[in-house]
Amino acid sequence: MARASDFDHSVPLPPGLDVSAIRRAIDYVEKRLAEFVEIYFEQANIFSAVVGIFGTRALDAVSNYEKHRHTDIAQQRFPDLKRRGSGPKPSPNVSLESKASKRPWAIQSHYDHPGWYIIWRYLVDPTESLEQSKPVIIWRVDVVFLQKSDWKYEKSKAGVSGGGRTHTFGVKNPAKKLRDKAVYRRQDVVVRDGKPVPRNGEEE
Repeated sequence: MARASDFDHSVPLPPGLDVSAIRRAIDYVEKRLAEFVEIYFEQANIFSAVVGIFGTRALDAVSNYEKHRHTDIAQQRFPDLKRRGSGPKPSPNVSLESKASKRPWAIQSHYDHPGWYIIWRYLVDPTESLEQSKPVIIWRVDVVFLQKSDWKYEKSKAGVSGGGRTHTFGVKNPAKKLRDKAVYRRQDVVVRDGKPVPRNGEEE
């Protein structure tokens, strides 16, 4: 189970969401992802989507936040989750989007909605050097409230000649925005050369 000492209780959370629920969600996500790790080696961007989906499922199961029951909104719009009892059109303050990334700071979305975001930062550890029977580790969980003004439009590079990706929005200066927003952070993982790696006695 995620170590209690790796949680920061001073990080603001969405109303009704607590550290104990996030702790249980981390364990759920890591357990389920062990079954899907081969997807990562086939197509990493799809795997990130799977991590975000399991994050949504976990919080729906263990927290006061539930998956939005409107399929179109939950799958293609915002938010993934809303506080139970908040109605079909929750305010940004009780709306929660589940994101995942193998990168230490980036946040990307197809929309620039204001609201709460939870980002599951993961690393794939096929040798299970950090924990036995855990080929996928959630090493940090960021929780942050983002305003519409925090997002910047990132134009698509796709064109008639092919290539590129669809347009997205990215958070401006994400490292600064996410400073002190890690509600969970494994002390045995550090960021080196832009990637999370086992600490092995090193300082970040």
